[in-house]
Amino acid sequence: MQLGPKIVTGTAFALALVLSAVIAGGAATLIEQASRKAVRIGLEAAGQSWVTVDADGVQVILSGEAPTEARRFRALTVAGTLVEASRIVDMTEVKTAEALAPPEFSLEILRNDDGISLIGLVPKETDRDALLGDLKRLARDAAVTDMLESADYPVPEGWDSALTFGTAVLKSLPRSKISISATRVAVTAITDSAAEKARIEADLKRRKPARLDLALDISAPRPVITPFTLRFLIDARGARFDACSADTNRARTRILAAARVAGITGTPNCTVGMGVPSPAWADAVVMGLDAMKQLGAGSITFSDADISLIAAETVPQDVYDRVVGELESNLPEVFSLKAVLTPKPVSAASGPPEFSATLTPHGQIQLRGRLSDDRQREAVESFARARFGDKSVYGATRLDPGLPAGWPVRVLAALEALDQMAQGRVVVQPDLVRLEGVSGDPQGSDTVARILTARLGEGARLDLSVRYDRRLDPVLGLPTGPECVADLNAALAVAKITFEPGSAVITAEAAGALDGLADIMKKCTDYPMQVGGHTDSQGREEMNLVLSQDRAQAVIAALEARRVLTGNLTAQGFGETTPIDDNGTEAGREANRRIEFALLGEPEAPVTPPSAGPDTPNSTEPVPPAQAEESVVAPEQPAPPDLLRPPARPATTPETPATAGPSAETPRPEAAPPPEAPTTGPVDATQDAPAATETAPAEALPARDPANPAPAPELAAPPPVLVPARTVEVAKPGPDTPRPTPRPTPQN
Repeated sequence: MQLGPKIVTGTAFALALVLSAVIAGGAATLIEQASRKAVRIGLEAAGQSWVTVDADGVQVILSGEAPTEARRFRALTVAGTLVEASRIVDMTEVKTAEALAPPEFSLEILRNDDGISLIGLVPKETDRDALLGDLKRLARDAAVTDMLESADYPVPEGWDSALTFGTAVLKSLPRSKISISATRVAVTAITDSAAEKARIEADLKRRKPARLDLALDISAPRPVITPFTLRFLIDARGARFDACSADTNRARTRILAAARVAGITGTPNCTVGMGVPSPAWADAVVMGLDAMKQLGAGSITFSDADISLIAAETVPQDVYDRVVGELESNLPEVFSLKAVLTPKPVSAASGPPEFSATLTPHGQIQLRGRLSDDRQREAVESFARARFGDKSVYGATRLDPGLPAGWPVRVLAALEALDQMAQGRVVVQPDLVRLEGVSGDPQGSDTVARILTARLGEGARLDLSVRYDRRLDPVLGLPTGPECVADLNAALAVAKITFEPGSAVITAEAAGALDGLADIMKKCTDYPMQVGGHTDSQGREEMNLVLSQDRAQAVIAALEARRVLTGNLTAQGFGETTPIDDNGTEAGREANRRIEFALLGEPEAPVTPPSAGPDTPNSTEPVPPAQAEESVVAPEQPAPPDLLRPPARPATTPETPATAGPSAETPRPEAAPPPEAPTTGPVDATQDAPAATETAPAEALPARDPANPAPAPELAAPPPVLVPARTVEVAKPGPDTPRPTPRPTPQN
């Protein structure tokens, strides 16, 4: 059957349509694949691998997140070079930019004699006008150079307190550089002396804000030491320095090494300063220390280029001759040696004349012993009033015209040396000055030795026992025991230490309170204190007592974990026995659940008492040479209460004579010692009174102020001064010697 032309024509058209569709689809697929491949390879070659490439017919679709607008534009440019730009469909996005971090604000202030300069970046909200105004007032006529820039960003936390602290620091340091940031203040400065350096460092550490880091680089010139003094001795107490000076650190190391070879123990101190008489100072000192080692007992004193060597009476003559000869022959130039072998003591019926002065913890000075005449007594008392305060001098001296030459110089030098002590006693004899006491100056022994050597000569025999008490050091500015307890309890009132219910576990919220206590405790480790734990009345009494004890112990452990020395702390649980509020209310129970600090009893610091006995005031009788009595200084033996004040005396009337014995001098009217503090009064030397061998108990020992010598009694006392007992022979008075009575305090 023959098909019709219409069917054939229709079939041909259908086949052609199908074939064209297949060819068109295949061609489109080839074009898409080629375009996608070409664009993808081109973008990857250009480093734009973040772009995703798709094709839809002749269109090329670009998508993805560009890191920056520049990277996005670069990708479109590369794709446009590979295919027709009109075929590109851009569906890319740019990554959202992060907010710019605020700049690090910092300020550097330079101050010297020429003026003040400021440089750095500060927040725009900083009151620059007020800052510059303060600095201009500080600089006075000098220039203030402002090179600050500002940025409009939020003020960082801590910036204001750091800026306030940094500008305050600048006021006390005229030659300094202060670097300030929100979390740290760095101080670089020069001071005039080591004492000023220590004072400023202690003051800045005390004043700095709690969360601010403080970096200190403060330097001080070496002190000028005049005379340049070193004193080394070996006696029954062992080898030790009374004073030590060196010109360099290397010389100091050599001197201390030689001293250890000579028998010194512990960690002796030696001041490095200026004023050395010769570059060979260390050589001469090392030779002298070696000589002392060979002698075995005695003392050697360097005062500038003058050397005084005193060998003890126990040194054999041949050893003395050999050692002194070697030393004298080998000393460097400039140095001169004066050597003496102490003669063996010859027994005598009478003791040497003596003057003593005792400085009490309250700042009162008690003068006893012998002086030549009225003029000398008035001069000594006037000097004492000038040094220790007008109302702080109690005189009980007697007159002895037979005293050796130079006695007033020795007495005044002894009083000047005693003025360096917070408490102590000095005894003056014709061939010896003995001083023992407590000082708040780390270089107190050096200072005393330097004063006595300068006044009495390098050959003077000295017996010094000076103990340093850091609590009396005005540079450190340490608080007293009551002040420590008050500060700790005040801190607890502001931020209370809380515990988990029914437990001794400290809550996390109490960390700030413990940090505050730790800062205070670092200055209060010298005072014995009690950490008391208290609970409310809920629960059994026995359980509350145990719980309070555990909580007090937990507080001590938490302080120890914060690097606080806790050896002075004692935990004590009180349970519910000491409420401070009503346990019937929730607020009252919360108040009763607490930690409290209390000051425990501190050790007393006994002071060597003044010798009683022969030193009768207002007497001009010569001392009988054949009479003597012993006065023994016994440590830590309290005196009877009735000996702590002068004896009462009836008022003088026309019928009552004003004198009580055949004295050649009219006695002065009686007046009791100043009422600020108890004072050891005179004791009848002709009676068997126990006061001659007893020590008055020490009171609280504050730093002494000549203008106000009687401090508050609640101030803390230092540890005991254990003074070894020694016997001092003094002459007995005659049977008709008048009893000692206090003399009136002279008024200005």
